[in-house]
Amino acid sequence: MIEVATGPGAGEADGLTAADLLASIRSARDVENQAAAEQLILAARWADLHPPESIHSAATFPVPGCEHEEPIAGDGAPLVAEFCVAELGTVLGISTVAAKKLIGHALELRHRLPRLWAQVHAGAVPAWRARTVAETTIHTNPVLTREAAGFVDAQVAAVAGRIGPAQLDRLVAETITRYDLAVTDPTADPEDGYLSVDPRHVTVHDDDVHFAGTMRIEAEVDLADALDLDRAVAHGAETLKTLGSDESLDARRAKALGDLARTQTALDLHASGVTDASEDGLPPAREMVIHAHFDATLSGDTTVFGPTGRMENGQRLVLLEQIQAWCGDTRTQVTVKPVIDLNTPLTAQGYDIPDQIREQIILRDRTCVFPRCSRPARGCDIDHVVPWDEHAEAEGRPQPGPTTTSNLAALCRFHHRLKTHSPWRYAMVAPGVFEWRSPHGFRFRRDHTGTTELDPPDPPGIPRPRRR
Repeated sequence: MIEVATGPGAGEADGLTAADLLASIRSARDVENQAAAEQLILAARWADLHPPESIHSAATFPVPGCEHEEPIAGDGAPLVAEFCVAELGTVLGISTVAAKKLIGHALELRHRLPRLWAQVHAGAVPAWRARTVAETTIHTNPVLTREAAGFVDAQVAAVAGRIGPAQLDRLVAETITRYDLAVTDPTADPEDGYLSVDPRHVTVHDDDVHFAGTMRIEAEVDLADALDLDRAVAHGAETLKTLGSDESLDARRAKALGDLARTQTALDLHASGVTDASEDGLPPAREMVIHAHFDATLSGDTTVFGPTGRMENGQRLVLLEQIQAWCGDTRTQVTVKPVIDLNTPLTAQGYDIPDQIREQIILRDRTCVFPRCSRPARGCDIDHVVPWDEHAEAEGRPQPGPTTTSNLAALCRFHHRLKTHSPWRYAMVAPGVFEWRSPHGFRFRRDHTGTTELDPPDPPGIPRPRRR
């Protein structure tokens, strides 16, 4: 039996015939395309309101880390003030990077792809198709000149934007050749090109972790190295079998390769019978610092861990059994970080942030706390929400921005600069909960669940707090 979904508008849809329903869907699609085209116009207009001159008029001399002009479209498109993209992104509910792409695509279409721009606003080409072309012409290598981009524009507009990725790539390649933009590639020489190519590499595909806890490695090495590695892996696999391993040959070869990375621990054990990595005085073959978080409960005097946890790297799930296996190998040095109570305030006397406080902020915030930003906190700066005043002690005043948990937050470098050198302001209203105010008065709350837009900005005429 098929269940029919209910909700707002379900009653109206039930009264439509099949033909009427299709017509309504097409009408909704047209409205969506029109709104997307209008958004491109407004994004370009937003860039017009923030030219490089808006930065230069606000500062008489450059300050390290302050706002600068930035090219976000191709050659011939106007530059924009760097920080303007953040406010547009928060209002639209997208990241700063996504907002930068939106503005860049709008400027690329308006200034370098005018035929396609006109077709978008005439309803002949959906905005998403035009943005795909703009993304390509912005990021070609070598860079397309304005004249070359005009050639691409003419060809794409002639087919009303109906061009696939492969066709677009071929068109760009033809344009690069036509306008003589390519730099001579020595590897393309049919006779001696191989002399300029070094194919050696070792690639660990850490972005593709199998559910079984394995990872793929790809390598191209010298012939002699490859033969030596094959012999060493085969010998290691045979040694593991001799020591009692009943795993398959492929599994033993894989473990033997890991043993090579750990200075052949299986061979060391076979030769000397050492079971304690510290007894022979050799350095550990594997040093593990694992940032994994598991729920734990007390059962009498025993701590019971949950079966799964979260690894900070990529926010992946990890099994407790995997952690135990990684740490249980011979010659492994395990670094156990002490448990940090996120609810206990920590304070330092000076400006510098001690490691324990830094770790507490990283664990509490998890990511950059700017609205819509998802950069991991471990790679972020730790910011004093209320700035540290280096003159307070000398002048006998209390420190307005102390180095304490309640005055620190994780901010990625871009949003740290934005907070420091622009009218953006924020405050911590509860541990790990931040309220932000944009230059035009829009307000947002950021906590561990994400970003929430608060009430609309103040009406015109109501003074805002003066920037300090």
